[in-house]
Amino acid sequence: MRRMFRVWMALLIVPTAGSALADEARVAVAANFAGPARRVQEMFSRATPNTLSLSVGSTGKFYAQIRSGAPFDVLLSADDETPQRLEREKLAVPGTRFTYAIGTLVLWSSAPDLVDAQGQVLKKAPFKRLAIANPRLAPYGAAAQQVLEKLELWSALQSRLVLGENIAQTLQFVASGNAELGFVALSQIEEGGKPSAGSHWRVPQALYDPIRQDAVLLAHGSSNPAARALLDFLRTPQAREAIRAAGYALP
Repeated sequence: MRRMFRVWMALLIVPTAGSALADEARVAVAANFAGPARRVQEMFSRATPNTLSLSVGSTGKFYAQIRSGAPFDVLLSADDETPQRLEREKLAVPGTRFTYAIGTLVLWSSAPDLVDAQGQVLKKAPFKRLAIANPRLAPYGAAAQQVLEKLELWSALQSRLVLGENIAQTLQFVASGNAELGFVALSQIEEGGKPSAGSHWRVPQALYDPIRQDAVLLAHGSSNPAARALLDFLRTPQAREAIRAAGYALP
């Protein structure tokens, strides 16, 4: 009887192996990658004992928050410049940065016949508002500005621009009708590998710099096993396939 009592007490006191090994990583996720990040989160939780806490926003704002001490463990950026800058400033762990996805910019409208296959709608101007993400905060916004500059439309369309804080808000402007069309990420308008309702123009790569999206381990997460496990998981075939299926190119 005493032996059984000791065994029972040991089970109460000693945690299980799964709970002992479980850790949580706080992940700052660029707004364009919100949907795929949630799918990766589910896959990661099934494949490992660890969990992820996701925060979605603009890369520029995350950079400012990290510099101010925000306790993020991993950054899934919308560009490659911000992670490099964090490395130089000793706020990210050297040698952990890599490109997890390459984004595609599209001009999209919820109206089925508004955007043509060559993007000539921008020159014909049958619209009052064009939404783009703030170029100073969001890499997709910077890419949209590049496109308009190369088409020699940046100055002419200034009065019609509606700036989203991030690419998710930009999409909402168009979906809600506050802007007739806008530059968003292909991944935001694709469902099952096919574009959703509306009309769109896939912007030629020659009109903007490649949107290389880098992941990096932040200094706050340097000793967090879940954070390092996530970076490893993003390189697995199953994670890469989920990213590709969401409308991204792979490095």
